[in-house]
Amino acid sequence: MADPIKVTKAYLDILNQVFEIEKKLSVLQESNSIQRNVNKLKEIMENDIVAQGGDDITGFIYHNPIGEDYNITRTDCEASIAGESTEDLQITEVIKPIIRFRNGGANIIVQKAIVVVKAKNSL
Repeated sequence: MADPIKVTKAYLDILNQVFEIEKKLSVLQESNSIQRNVNKLKEIMENDIVAQGGDDITGFIYHNPIGEDYNITRTDCEASIAGESTEDLQITEVIKPIIRFRNGGANIIVQKAIVVVKAKNSL
């Protein structure tokens, strides 16, 4: 039987690579056919991962928080602040997405996003 920590890390690595591909696609023209493949990979990770011995719906979901507001009470991101102001911050770059593991009705954060934030008035 595979070590559950290694299996989880492998899934996280896959999702981080899918995220990177999706980021690169956003700057390409004519990326529709590749985007379909990325969407299929995301769908597989969300719906086709089955926990051993369980009938609950399980899977991994990632979220790109680009453009969202950021404050120090936010627990799903680790941020580096670009600039001097620490008020009215917005996420301007996402290095790694938020990844959640869905098990039945519960969503557990298994990876915090790594982001860069800036004050909105400096954008």
